[in-house]
Amino acid sequence: MADAADFRETEASPARRRVRRTATLLATVLVLVGLVPRPLSETAHADTATRLSADADAGTVSVAIDSLTPAAPREDDTVTLSGSVTNTGEAAVTDARVDLRLGGRLDTTSGIDQVARNDDTLGDPTGDPVDDEYAVGFRELSPGVTEKFQLSVPVAELGLGKDGVYQLAVSVSGQTTARSWEHVVGVRRTFLPWQPEESATLTRTTFLWPLISTAHMAAETGSDEYQTPVFLDDDLAKDLSPGGRLHQMVALGSGLDVTWVIDPDLLASVAAMAGGYEVRDQDGETVPGTHQDVAKRWLVDLQKAVSGDEVVALPYADPDVASLAHNGKDATGSLGQFEAATEVAANTVEPILHVTPTTDFAWPMEGALDSSIVRVATSAGADKVIARSDSLREDSDLPYTPSAARPVGGGTTAVVADARQSTAFEGDLSRASAATLAVQRFLAQSLAVTLQTNQQRSVVVAPQRMPSGSQAHAMAEALNVLQGGTWSRPQGLTEAAAAKPDPAASTRIPAASSYPAELREGELPEAAFAQIAATQAKLDDFKVILSAPYRVVTPFGLAMNREMSTSWRGGEGQAATFRDEVVDYLDGLAQQVRLIDKSETKLSGRSATIPVTVQNNLVQGVDHLVLRLTSTNPTRLEIGGEAFQEQPVSVSGGHSKSVKFDTSANANGRATVIAQLYTPDGEEYGPPVTFDVKVTEITATVMLVIGGGVLLLVLAGFRMYTQRKRATSQDTPEAAPDTTPGTAQDPSVPGNREAAVDSPAGLTGESRPDDPEHPSDRPPDTTPESTGPSGTGERVER
Repeated sequence: MADAADFRETEASPARRRVRRTATLLATVLVLVGLVPRPLSETAHADTATRLSADADAGTVSVAIDSLTPAAPREDDTVTLSGSVTNTGEAAVTDARVDLRLGGRLDTTSGIDQVARNDDTLGDPTGDPVDDEYAVGFRELSPGVTEKFQLSVPVAELGLGKDGVYQLAVSVSGQTTARSWEHVVGVRRTFLPWQPEESATLTRTTFLWPLISTAHMAAETGSDEYQTPVFLDDDLAKDLSPGGRLHQMVALGSGLDVTWVIDPDLLASVAAMAGGYEVRDQDGETVPGTHQDVAKRWLVDLQKAVSGDEVVALPYADPDVASLAHNGKDATGSLGQFEAATEVAANTVEPILHVTPTTDFAWPMEGALDSSIVRVATSAGADKVIARSDSLREDSDLPYTPSAARPVGGGTTAVVADARQSTAFEGDLSRASAATLAVQRFLAQSLAVTLQTNQQRSVVVAPQRMPSGSQAHAMAEALNVLQGGTWSRPQGLTEAAAAKPDPAASTRIPAASSYPAELREGELPEAAFAQIAATQAKLDDFKVILSAPYRVVTPFGLAMNREMSTSWRGGEGQAATFRDEVVDYLDGLAQQVRLIDKSETKLSGRSATIPVTVQNNLVQGVDHLVLRLTSTNPTRLEIGGEAFQEQPVSVSGGHSKSVKFDTSANANGRATVIAQLYTPDGEEYGPPVTFDVKVTEITATVMLVIGGGVLLLVLAGFRMYTQRKRATSQDTPEAAPDTTPGTAQDPSVPGNREAAVDSPAGLTGESRPDDPEHPSDRPPDTTPESTGPSGTGERVER
């Protein structure tokens, strides 16, 4: 934000003014009595030399302030600073002393930035020591040695003046062998917000508390009824466990008045874990997950934490709006994918957290905007975009930070977060000293904004998307002070967006050329969106043949949302691997429905049926497929009287089915036949199967053999008829049966007893019920593993 007067106020503290007045009076008296040994100009020269010698020892001793309590003191408090000093030089420092120094009041936010950038510079140690009474001494600081210190000073001894932000410093003074006089050898500056009484105008502060993670679930699911989810790794369990990042975010946020900004994919992933999951190991195999209880406890804790707070649901998987606007909006279906991610957000969050989330906010990376980002963000139904003040800058030098809400046209509101406060907790805050400085700097910036004007304003703080555990602790510490302080009150993001806009605030969206180059370098490339579009096309072709398409559409649709996630920033290699795995798995599923290869088929005659087998190794059935059999030489071989014939195909899960085609041959020889599956819209499905049909003519010799066989059958039947008739005529009481051994009437001959009752099987033309449909038909393969080709020289039914 612009500052009207971008300077550091030089007003000194009361204690410092008293020292200066005393020194001036003493110098005047000495001059009057003639006791001054040299001119004042020489004294000034000596002071300059002393400062220069101090500058020469810059960095000799490192000072760390590990804690400052209270962070924003009241009149009756005692300020306590704890930390350590470390001699980083090569020479020992003797008669060392650690002092607390109070500097001047800082009027501007840019002045606070300047002090923070030079927090260990020795050129100006920041005021005079408060009092020797509160100093800590060390006989010697040896090289490489670290000593702990604690300084406690009553607020009344600091002589603080009007409300504002004061510089506070811890300095180390001592002597070295090179400089045998006392001089400053180390310093560390921080800030002391001073607002003992409640401000007449309270700033309304909105702090976003993000629950966002990287992609954890694969597109793959189990084949069981519940489609057990498969996780890429078990890292999410670590984040959810006590001490993990997400566990700390929930535990710390539960006691704060914040707006929760949640990625629905994270909630869905944790809910999937709680219901049972599998994890892909290093060998690519899946093993059962073991952290269901951890996931359940985290969800319960989160449900309690968000109760009564505002919850903002981002589009599913937190799509990278900027990447989509710059590189993906022309890819087929990308904007539709983004819209679908927005629509599924509420349906994911509400059943899990039992709260109704707000879904009309978009949050581009680091709040950086241009016109294309705004258009894409609002295309999916979001009419509010979370921006940042270092992107949507003020056109004029306003003497204050305006309210966050900015109408930017078309019914869209840009909610502009304060950049200084939003970036206060970035960097490595794992050391207590770094976290303490971050907290004090944030509080200083917040108070400075409040003191800019007596008009009430709404300020939004949008920190980094995925704070570390240490960053979250620093954020929570600062918020606890702020929400219990005297110059700010919390409010929700929706309330901030609805606040009355400041008419002097800028509403001009930056041009595309002003978008930060470092952010553009981390965006998903055009090739990523092209691959996502190709995956969607494959999914569309696959789902139309399925009897239960939702089992595939849902997991793959969500996986493609993850492919557009903002979390891939800085990890394009991992993003590409994830996209490849999604499309490879989809291809593998689609290939489970295929045609079985056939070898050469022999057609001994002018007409026959040719079976083609379709195999379905999926768990669910397939339907709506069309199988087309085409003759490449219809003058020699026709399929169904034409060049090709089509038949619908339905195959149950884990089964095979043979589809028969009538063929007719017009000439001997070899004809090539192509079998191809098609989807209902006429698109080819899977690779074709090509095989040859060899047509052979029936010769005269073959006809003679067949005729002779028929004649023998007729003669055998006639003989049996005459024998039966003779036996009937002789069947009288007086006639004795002919029991000549070996004759047809001998009941001892096997089969004669049955022959007297019925005709032999096969002579009546009847078939047994369990006979195959035709000897040349392949029985259906009911096992997914049976994928072998037809036998060589397969013959078909005439």
